[in-house]
Amino acid sequence: MKALFLNGSPRKNWNTYKMLESAMKGASDAGAETELVHLYDMDYKGCISCFACKLKNDRTGGLCAFKDALTPTLQKAHEADAVIIGTPVYYGYTTAQTRAFLERFMFAAGTYMVGEDGKPVRKLKKTVPTAMIYTMNCSEALAEKVHYSTLLGINVEYLRIIFGYSEMLCAYDTYQFADYSRYAVNMFKEDAKAKHRDEQFPKDLENAYNLGKRLVTMEGINS
Repeated sequence: MKALFLNGSPRKNWNTYKMLESAMKGASDAGAETELVHLYDMDYKGCISCFACKLKNDRTGGLCAFKDALTPTLQKAHEADAVIIGTPVYYGYTTAQTRAFLERFMFAAGTYMVGEDGKPVRKLKKTVPTAMIYTMNCSEALAEKVHYSTLLGINVEYLRIIFGYSEMLCAYDTYQFADYSRYAVNMFKEDAKAKHRDEQFPKDLENAYNLGKRLVTMEGINS
């Protein structure tokens, strides 16, 4: 069992990374071989609409045909038994690096075909458990007010359609700066942020641990 974790944050030691690190620990404790890739370490494009993956009798096998710095990571994701993607939320959506990865990862593995039942035809033979981990500065109440569950849930829905299974985990109201006094942020109270970090973020990390463990121990999903 191989589980691939992708950090879509430009920061390698902050909230998103810590959530992924905890999820990795859960997967590892469940017996999976784990690997973490930092997407911001690579220079790559999103989908270029070459449509090689949509040709009749295409030979891509669900792997993006365009070659660049992302190709080795896409190959690892293609071969993994579970894929967990973490990203901060920037103005209602993933980071640009995360979106570019998702375009290449999902579009090549998806199809424009439907079966007699009207449901999408999956290109991949096996089910690959996937998950999106989102970290965000806003509160859960504000996230619901601006429809984040819908906006961010779209990725999860497409991952489910293409790979067979997906989950979403959110960490809200995260502690954003190491030193709030240096920044113009009077809409946030550092003491409130610190309290939430100390009381809630450990629970978020536990949820991430359980997510990682759950995805690699789903009975029969890869049988």
